[in-house]
Amino acid sequence: MPKSQTDPLIILASESPRRKYLLEHAGLRFSVVPSRMDEESVEPTTPAETVKTLAEAKVAEVSQRFADSWIIGADTIVSIDGNILGKPESEPEAANMLQQLSGRTHQVFTGFCICCRSKNRQFSDTVTTDVVFKKLSDDEIQWYIQTREPFDKAGAYAIQGLGTFLVRRINGSYTNVVGLPVCEVIEYLIKEKVIGLNLTDTIQTPVVINGD
Repeated sequence: MPKSQTDPLIILASESPRRKYLLEHAGLRFSVVPSRMDEESVEPTTPAETVKTLAEAKVAEVSQRFADSWIIGADTIVSIDGNILGKPESEPEAANMLQQLSGRTHQVFTGFCICCRSKNRQFSDTVTTDVVFKKLSDDEIQWYIQTREPFDKAGAYAIQGLGTFLVRRINGSYTNVVGLPVCEVIEYLIKEKVIGLNLTDTIQTPVVINGD
């Protein structure tokens, strides 16, 4: 089936600047179409299942509008002791989250889904990364909160931002902690021949194959 002139080949179903940045730096050309699904409608289960279900729901909503496009959706949460840490809404809540993470290992779960409705193709999975925080002093926590960085981040920190000083080490995918497991996403797109490798470049950069 020829690709519609109005349907981009690849769509990111998220307005997250971090996911957009990761895909751009992976060499992808894509459009951004945020999902309209109500995240509150998804009942939380385990962290791993919750993020995968949310990613699938985001992709399902966007794919109804762009059936010929390959839609990428994702959702990320931070969990410690089995408890999900969302985005803090106040300074005390941010401080509480950072105190929980201080000096300990927690998990970052990102569920992702890739779908092309017209081709009846869909793949979804969850990637987990262990993140080890340094022991934080009260002064460090208060300084970080005053930067305002924690307030739109799950778990109240951004590993790719000022919050990098909080993290002693990680075990697993770094991009997963940022918000999208790029290795797994690119791997699937190559497998499905949605993207290819431009071998004329010095570095093999993924490029979109003309779907017409």
